[in-house]
Amino acid sequence: MLVRRAPRSAGTVAAGVATAATVGYLLGTFPTADLVAHRVSGGTVDVRTVGTGNPGAANTAAHLGAAAGVAVFLGDAGKGVAAAAIGAVVAGPVGAHVGSTAAVIGHCYPVWNGFRGGKGVATSVGQCFATLPAYFPIDAAVALATASSRRWRQRAFAATMVSSACWVLGAVVWWRRRWPNLWGPRPTVALPIAAAVSSGVMAQRFLAARRSA
Repeated sequence: MLVRRAPRSAGTVAAGVATAATVGYLLGTFPTADLVAHRVSGGTVDVRTVGTGNPGAANTAAHLGAAAGVAVFLGDAGKGVAAAAIGAVVAGPVGAHVGSTAAVIGHCYPVWNGFRGGKGVATSVGQCFATLPAYFPIDAAVALATASSRRWRQRAFAATMVSSACWVLGAVVWWRRRWPNLWGPRPTVALPIAAAVSSGVMAQRFLAARRSA
C-alpha cells in the first residue's frame, strides 16, 4: 500500500532547494585533485602550480600518471552524483538538478581557494549520469568522438562545448517528449536549465583560463 505524502508548503520547498544548493556547492568544493596529488607525490607536487595549473584529471594525469588522473576524474564525477542524490532527498527532482548544478559551480569557484577551481568537466559528467542517465551513453560517445578526433585533439574547450551543447539539446528532447529516464528524475524544464547553467559555467572557466594563459 502506497502512503501519500502531504503536499509541502512553499516555504518548505524553498528551504529544501536552498539546502540542496548549499550542500551541492560544498560538495563541489571538495579538493579531489589536491588530495590525490598530495597522496601520490608525498606533497612534492601541487597541481595548481604545474602544467596548466588546473586542479583536474588531465593536469593530474600529465604530472602524476594515468592512475592518479583516473582517481581525480572519478572523485570529481562522484561529487556531481552525490550532490544530485542528496538534492533529490531534500527537495525532490528540482533539488537533484539544483544540487548537482551547484556542485559544478562549487568545483569551478570554491570559496576556500579564492574562487579559483577546475573547469567542472568531470563533475558535470557526474551530474549528467545522475540526472539524465538515459542520455548518458550518448553524452559519453560524443565526448569520446570529439576528444579522439584529430580536429579536436588540441581544442579541449571546443570538444567540451560540443558535448555540452548536445547535453542541453538532449535534455530538451527528453523533457519535451517525456521519455523515460532510467533512475534519473522525471524530465521537466529544470533538466535543460540545469544542463545549460552547468555548461555556461564550464565555458566561462575555459575562457578565463585561455585569457590568463
